[in-house]
Amino acid sequence: MKLTNRPADRFDWTLAFILLLFCIVSLFAIASAQTSGQYPINFVPLQIRWYIIGFLIIAMTMYFEPEHYKKMAWILYGFGILLLFFLMIAPGGQGQIAEIRLGAKRWLNLPVIGRIQPSEFIKTFFILGMARMVSKHNERFFDRSIKTDFILLGKIMLVLFVPLAFIVKQPDLGTALVFIAITAAIIVVAGISWKILLPLFTGAAAIGAALLSMALYAQDFMEEKLGFSRYQFKRVYSWLDPHSYPSDEGYNLLTSMTAIGSGGMAGKGFQSREVYIPENHTDFIFSVIGEEYGFLGASIVITLFFVLIYHLTKVALELKDPFSIYVCTGIIAMLTFHVFENIGMTIQLLPITGIPLPFVSYGGSSLFSNMLAIGLVFSMKFHHQTYLFETDDDNVL
Repeated sequence: MKLTNRPADRFDWTLAFILLLFCIVSLFAIASAQTSGQYPINFVPLQIRWYIIGFLIIAMTMYFEPEHYKKMAWILYGFGILLLFFLMIAPGGQGQIAEIRLGAKRWLNLPVIGRIQPSEFIKTFFILGMARMVSKHNERFFDRSIKTDFILLGKIMLVLFVPLAFIVKQPDLGTALVFIAITAAIIVVAGISWKILLPLFTGAAAIGAALLSMALYAQDFMEEKLGFSRYQFKRVYSWLDPHSYPSDEGYNLLTSMTAIGSGGMAGKGFQSREVYIPENHTDFIFSVIGEEYGFLGASIVITLFFVLIYHLTKVALELKDPFSIYVCTGIIAMLTFHVFENIGMTIQLLPITGIPLPFVSYGGSSLFSNMLAIGLVFSMKFHHQTYLFETDDDNVL
């Protein structure tokens, strides 16, 4: 690859153009979603504000080099853990610091800043901490063995367990699955022997299948012995058989599939939506796209996500610094899981978990977190030439 010191040549114009396209898609989709009058607030100007802030975040993120993020990784990770801990102990309820919605304690109401969702921010901090830990381990144990791989796997599980425990406590199953997806992706590229990975992933799949089976046939055991709630069981039941819960848990799924199906090939047109869906500007924004722009419009949005993931993967393959590669891997896994889960839950392919569609759904915390993550990719791409012939002598975890 030809090296250059010109900033314009090192800036990722393709990624910037993709984000601009997502901004346009988001604003049109949110404008369409608000035709039902579900909320008195116009979310389009607010989303424009969040995008402007997001682009400023990218600009600030690009200023720092990967080595800076490597040094700050544990500080940011610890800050994210403190946010989750504060959320857990903060008083919750109407008018309190911690907001409780639908039985979940996931939001903080902070002065000046407003309402934030700490679990969204810590995703990126978690990726940084995981990338630093894996890169430092591989530098220390250059000669790999089964023993060193088990040590690395133990470290990975420890870094995962702390935020995961707080998030499961909220409860927030969707975000917990995002953390697991990020961890799985980093484990795959960390160089751990397949003699360990094959039984590990096989066992994880078996446990997942067992839990799903018990959710269907052993609910009392899961509730009394494992601490699950009936509310979580209903998510599974309404996913597999939404018609049995038409006015309860299955309502959103049924209306979502009705909206997407009624869009046909070309859709009903901008703001010509007829099917009412709760939270259609956030979790179910893809249903709005499917109804108003049909199969063609939905396919274009999905293709845009594939282009984004492909481009991020291409960037990761060009990088030489292991820390940067692990960061990009975690970001790719995070965004990919979000896309598959959000779109999948609107068409009954996956259970509903409340995960937003990246860069399209309305939400300050979600967009802030995603822009911060993409800003890291911009930084890795912008500065990576500096690291082609340098080594890091710091071997402290």
